[in-house]
Amino acid sequence: MTSNSDLSTSELEDAGRQAAKFERVREAHKTEVAEDYVELIDDLINANGEARVVELAERMGVSHATVNKIIARLQREGLVISKPYRSIFLTDQGREMATAARRRHEIVVRFLKAVGVRDETAEIDAEGIEHHVSEETLDCLSALTLKIEK
Repeated sequence: MTSNSDLSTSELEDAGRQAAKFERVREAHKTEVAEDYVELIDDLINANGEARVVELAERMGVSHATVNKIIARLQREGLVISKPYRSIFLTDQGREMATAARRRHEIVVRFLKAVGVRDETAEIDAEGIEHHVSEETLDCLSALTLKIEK
């Protein structure tokens, strides 16, 4: 077995291909917070008819200031509509993002449970995986889950 220090530059992955992988991860990190917030906002609107900063802060485990900062960013990105001291609502673009995030989450959770991961662990792990998985991988996970569940 070779150690990392035994690799030569010629044995490394092509720099462009490696950079593209890291770029994909950076992009996923950028959208991760937005996806989590729009999904929660959608859930709160569906459950309560509205989403408020205080409840977002409580459910996300962050301060009101943090939520306000993120909501301002989501407004600039065209995902939410909000006014000070008022409810927060999703734009059409925000609803689309929430729907896509929920779909990815559900596919990952179903797959993890199908391969024997405990429910609670599957939910926790899916929170990270869902933001970094490609559509191709999601399609394969979904197809494989259907086969396992039969």
